[in-house]
Amino acid sequence: PSSAKAVTQKSSLSSSTTPTAATAVISSPLDNYDVASGERLPWYEQGYSSWKWRDHNINYLELGDPSKPALLLIHGFGASAYHFRHNIPELSKDYHVYAFDLLGFGLSDKPLEDYSAEVWRDQALDFIEQVIQKPTVVAGNSLGGFTSLYAAAHASDREEDLIKGCVLLNAAGRFRDPDAPPDAEEKNELVEKVKEWVQRLVISASFIYTKRPARIEQVLKQVYPVNDANVDDELVESIRFPSLDPNAAEVFYRVITKNGGGAAVFVDDLLARLDNSKPLLLAWGESDPWIRPAAADKIQALYSNSRRVSIDAGHCPHDEAPEAVNRAIREFANEVHGV
Repeated sequence: PSSAKAVTQKSSLSSSTTPTAATAVISSPLDNYDVASGERLPWYEQGYSSWKWRDHNINYLELGDPSKPALLLIHGFGASAYHFRHNIPELSKDYHVYAFDLLGFGLSDKPLEDYSAEVWRDQALDFIEQVIQKPTVVAGNSLGGFTSLYAAAHASDREEDLIKGCVLLNAAGRFRDPDAPPDAEEKNELVEKVKEWVQRLVISASFIYTKRPARIEQVLKQVYPVNDANVDDELVESIRFPSLDPNAAEVFYRVITKNGGGAAVFVDDLLARLDNSKPLLLAWGESDPWIRPAAADKIQALYSNSRRVSIDAGHCPHDEAPEAVNRAIREFANEVHGV
């Protein structure tokens, strides 16, 4: 792994009507943000700070006293670091909090390349190693939860294992099916090409439809089933604006179809690799219409060094019920970091 010092700068991303246009470097609004106020993080379409990773610009932010223990928050599919707008201000009172946009999402670059879980795992590990540079608790929602778990399971591969604990906020991820037969079927090249064409057509049409503000709001309200008060214009805009990038539709297609290929990665295997070596917190929205509580039940059954805090919320408990999630993360991180 690279040990080079991270190259970062403040707000190098675009301030024009499209995320790809060039602009002068300007200061971040967080430079004057009052942590003690606990106010919601401001949405800033130009980005916060930029980290150069594999020749790509990664949007990230940090808040809090650098002398305090580190906490890294990783967003889910289609979202961005801004989705932690109610968590970062509160948690930064006690922690040095970081959050980034996954490659292909938010205000980070959207290169036309293969996307796989390994890409985001490596992004998380490199960010901790190059930018944070100290022991860290990672917490992630949905896809970000799986990325957090994947990174935690492979952190020991690095020169120094800097991940000390992991928080899963309704994490995505598949479990092994013991009854599934091995996939020995040979693929017909013509059939696969036709399938790809149909998939691309359907997914492209879906992308055009789903990036409309009204549709974004509708979907968000479905996954905030207990209290949708935080589904506001800024949250909708933080999802809509990145979709204006010329590469956004193609990246959406590649992520959906797992263009990166490779062997499937299962939650069971990651938990087995961890072998109870790191504490795991499940802060779980029990009314999630997409990832049911049964997934959390299974993780608990497979991993004894875990605990669970049930949150009265849906798929995004950190934004639907931020007070409860902030309390759960703080208590867990305090114990892990020995605060």
